[in-house]
Amino acid sequence: MLLTEPVVLENTHVRLEPLEAAHAADLAVAAVGLERAWYTSVTRPAGVADDIAQRLRWRDEGHMNPFAIRALDTGSVVGETTFCNIDQANRHVEIGHTWLALSAQGTFVNPAAKLLLMTHAFEACDAIAVEFRTHWHNRQSRAAIERLGAKQDGVLRNHRLGPDGSLRDTVVYSVLPAEWPAVKLGLEHRLTT
Repeated sequence: MLLTEPVVLENTHVRLEPLEAAHAADLAVAAVGLERAWYTSVTRPAGVADDIAQRLRWRDEGHMNPFAIRALDTGSVVGETTFCNIDQANRHVEIGHTWLALSAQGTFVNPAAKLLLMTHAFEACDAIAVEFRTHWHNRQSRAAIERLGAKQDGVLRNHRLGPDGSLRDTVVYSVLPAEWPAVKLGLEHRLTT
């Protein structure tokens, strides 16, 4: 299976649905109250439709496979996530461009979604690496990635320019196929306790 192929992924906690314009109203509600730290770019409610359109353009170009995240306990759409920087020829993918409603942060939602994405990448798409990237100063994101079981590969210094022109150091993490069984067990354990 291709990493770019739209697919519904579901477990007992969340359903990842191929992102579409019809998710805009629900995602605008989910984005209410999210503060934008200087080191991250979270969609504001008024910008959700534009964000979806951009993600769908990147999907059509083959760079991204975007999903809306639906929490099954409430039925609510609580955020977005993606396969991004897809390198199908080398079976390499990044999981990123993820944001969650305040109500979903610190809950089962993130580990359940990441379990689905990594299971699909490794077991259905035969990925040789699943990568995660975040801003050096985004300590909340770094801690969440480390809790997933990903290992830090390094720091890309002066990797990108922010919207305000500031320089971004990007921390790169990954999970490799040999590490996947232990990472999977860890995520499954987190979701049952």
